[in-house]
Amino acid sequence: MSYRCDACGNKTRFDIFETKRIRAFHHYSLGGELEVEEEEVLDSNVEKVVCRWCGSSDSISRGEQRAGSQEQPNSASEPAG
Repeated sequence: MSYRCDACGNKTRFDIFETKRIRAFHHYSLGGELEVEEEEVLDSNVEKVVCRWCGSSDSISRGEQRAGSQEQPNSASEPAG
């Protein structure tokens, strides 16, 4: 998923406010160190996208997914503004 700020033209820097429900496999070493070995996103909802350059949240448009990138499942089709 890519975003573009129509207010300033930014295509690279955004704050994404997102709620996720995940299943994760936590592996603790005998020394107590945590390593998350598997994580599956069960549900994802993008609530708000804010441009880092100008602070706009109501001028954000969604772009096409680039070839080779992986998109997470998303239950919301449009970011809230």
